[in-house]
Amino acid sequence: MPPTLSQLQFGRLRCLRAKLLKRYKHQPLVSCLAALYSCQWRRYEGNCTQPGDCCCNKVRKQPAQDSHWSQLLEGASFALLVAAFCVTLVFLYFWGQAENDYNDFDWFNFGNLGFWFPWSVVLLVIAAGFFTYITVLMLLAVCLLSEGQKLHLHWSHKVGILLSLTFSVVATAVLSDLWGNEWTTLLLSFQITAPYLHLGGVLLMTTLAWPIALHFFRMNSRVRRCLIMGVYLTILATVYLVPLGLYSPCIKKKGTLGPAPALIGHRGAPMLAPENTLMSFEKAVEAGSDGLETDVTISFDGVPFLMHDRTLRRTTNVHKVFPNRTDTPAAMFTWAELESLDAGTWFLSHNPFGTVGSLGAKDQQQAGNQSVCSLQAYLQLAGQTDKLVIFDLYRPPRGHPYRDTWIQRTLEVVQNESSINSSQVLWLPSDLRALVQEMDPELQQTSGSRLPLEELHTEHIVKLNLHYSSMSPELISDYAAVNITTNLYVISQPWLYSLAWCNGVHSVTTNAPQLLSTMSSPLFLMSPDEYNLMWILTDLLSLVLILIIFIFHWWRERGLAFCSGSKITPDNGTYSNFKTGLSDIWSVSSTNSQTEMMPNLATITEH
Repeated sequence: MPPTLSQLQFGRLRCLRAKLLKRYKHQPLVSCLAALYSCQWRRYEGNCTQPGDCCCNKVRKQPAQDSHWSQLLEGASFALLVAAFCVTLVFLYFWGQAENDYNDFDWFNFGNLGFWFPWSVVLLVIAAGFFTYITVLMLLAVCLLSEGQKLHLHWSHKVGILLSLTFSVVATAVLSDLWGNEWTTLLLSFQITAPYLHLGGVLLMTTLAWPIALHFFRMNSRVRRCLIMGVYLTILATVYLVPLGLYSPCIKKKGTLGPAPALIGHRGAPMLAPENTLMSFEKAVEAGSDGLETDVTISFDGVPFLMHDRTLRRTTNVHKVFPNRTDTPAAMFTWAELESLDAGTWFLSHNPFGTVGSLGAKDQQQAGNQSVCSLQAYLQLAGQTDKLVIFDLYRPPRGHPYRDTWIQRTLEVVQNESSINSSQVLWLPSDLRALVQEMDPELQQTSGSRLPLEELHTEHIVKLNLHYSSMSPELISDYAAVNITTNLYVISQPWLYSLAWCNGVHSVTTNAPQLLSTMSSPLFLMSPDEYNLMWILTDLLSLVLILIIFIFHWWRERGLAFCSGSKITPDNGTYSNFKTGLSDIWSVSSTNSQTEMMPNLATITEH
C-alpha cells in the first residue's frame, strides 16, 4: 500500500528538521578565516570548541598549566582587539567630523613647524587604515566564533593591534590638548548623526546575536552564561533606548523650519582663490554670498590692508623679496612694499583646500597674479555689489605711527575713501566702541563675545559674531527675542550648516559659499512622526530577529543533545553524522511500494 499524502508531508518535515539540526562544516571558509586570523597558511585542521569550552583556547595540545595560560592570553588578546576597535572607531569618527576645521589645523602646524604639509588628511588616512585593519580582524574573529572555532591570534596581529591602539590613544590625547574645541564639534555632530548611529548600533547588536547565542547554549558554566547574557542584554537595552535621550534640532514639525542662514564669505571664497585677495571676494560674490569677511591691518604709512596673519610669511613671497624681514610684523611694511609682493602663488603651490585642480586655466593664471588687497578696494567691491562686510581690526605693534589712531584711520576709509554705506558695515572691533558709535551711528555694532543683555543694549549691539561651538537653539532664540541676530563662524561642511539652519541661525561665515549656496534644505531633516516610526520599527524588527536566532540555537542544541544518545555518532570529534529513521513511515507500505518510493526519500546523512 503506497504512503498517504500526510505521511509524505510528515516525512518531509522530518527531513527538514534533520537538515536544520546538522552542523555544517564549511572547511574551505574556516581554513581561509583561520589562515588570515592566525597566519596558519598550511592546511588548517579543524579545532572547534566543544560544548562548554572557551572560544579562546589555544590550538596546539599543551600541558594543563600552559593551556590555562594560553587561554588567558588569547582571551586578553580578544579583549584588546575589541578595545582597539572601539578606540579607533571613536578617533576616526572624531577626526572625520573635524573636517570643517582641517584648514585651520594645517595652518596651525605651519605656524609651529615653519613648513606647509596637509597633516589633517594624513592623520585621517592613517586613522582610516588602522580602523580598517582592526575591523577586518574583528570580522574574522566573529566569523570564526560563528563557526564554533577556537581563536588563536598570531603575534604579528597582536603587535598591529597594540600599534593601532597606541596611535589612537596618543593622537586623541594630543588633539585634545592642542585642539580641544573639536570635542564640541563631535558633540554637535551627534545632534545630526545620532538617529543614524542608532540604526548602525542596532544592526551591529543584531548581527552579534548569532555567535553569542551559539556559544551561550553550548557553555556548561552557568557563570559564563550569565555574564555573556548580562553584558549583551545591557548593551542591547541601552542601544534600543538611546533615542529617548536624543535631541536633534533637525527633527522638526513640518512648516517650522526657518529660512536658510545668510552666507558671509570667510576671507572671500578661499577654496576658489587666494584668501583676502580681490579675486577671492569676487568669487564669493559670484557664489551668492550675502556678505564678505576679512582681517584688517594698518601699513607703516597708514594704508589699511587685508591680512589675517601677523606676518607675511604664509600668504606672500616675502621670503624672496625681503628675505631678512620674513618674521617682521606685516604692519611694519609700507604700502609700496606690500604691493610689490605676490599674494597668489602660494595658493597654487600649497593647494590648502585641495581645490586648485578643479579651477580652469584662466582662474589659475588669475590666482597666481594676485597682490595684497587694500581695505579701500575691498569696500568698493562690497559697495558696488551691495554686500555686507565684517572685519577684525588689528592694532599696530609698538613703534608704529598709527598705533593710537588705528580706529580713526580705518573709519576715514569707510566714510570718505569708499562708496560703501555705513549701514553695510558690521563693526566688530570692540576698542573705543562708544567713540565709534558717536562718530558713525549707522554702523551695525557687532559683538564677538556673549555679553549680558543689558551691556549689549548699552553698546547698541545688533549682532553677535560667535564661534560655531556656541550654537544652541536657546541662545539664538533668546537673543532674537531682543532683536539681536547671530552669525556663526567658520562653517563650511554641509552637515554643520544644516545644524545651524535647523537651530535658526541668521548667518554663517564660511569657506565654501559656492557649496552651501546650492543647498535647498538641511540634511537629515525629518518630522518627529517619521523619526519615531523609524526608531520603533528598527527596534521591533531587531528584537524579533534576535528572538528567532536565540530560539533557533536553543532548539538546535536541544535537538542535538536529544539525538546524541541514539542517532548521532562522533565524527572527527566535533561534527556529527546521523541518519533520519523513517522506517515508521514506511512500515505500512508493501515491499514493492518501498522500492518505488525510496529514491525520492533517501536517507539523510550529515557531513
